[in-house]
Amino acid sequence: MQEVFMVAVVFSGFFYIIKMFTDYLLKRRLIKNGHVEKAEILSSVSSAEVEPQRMKSLKWAMVASMAGLGLIVSFFVGRAYGMDHWNINQSLIGFGIELMFIGLGFLFYFLIASRQK
Repeated sequence: MQEVFMVAVVFSGFFYIIKMFTDYLLKRRLIKNGHVEKAEILSSVSSAEVEPQRMKSLKWAMVASMAGLGLIVSFFVGRAYGMDHWNINQSLIGFGIELMFIGLGFLFYFLIASRQK
């Protein structure tokens, strides 16, 4: 399992390095040909579209805390019902609980952000 993870990390690292380099070459060629607007380097970002920094912090704080709470709940549910890590039919409940709590974190953030606007 560790070998598969290592291969995936190395492959994705090479992929992103090659992608960044080819994007750089493409943007450089666009700028040389006088198409600066297509290179999207000097495009201004309107302040209405940018999420304030404190709202980003709130979002990830809520998602992380709800994810932690989901892990705690799934631990206690697994312990209460005698679920181990090797029985795949019963151990999937932990993933479901975790995903539900992460979704609730995003939902709570959405509700707070919509009230702020």
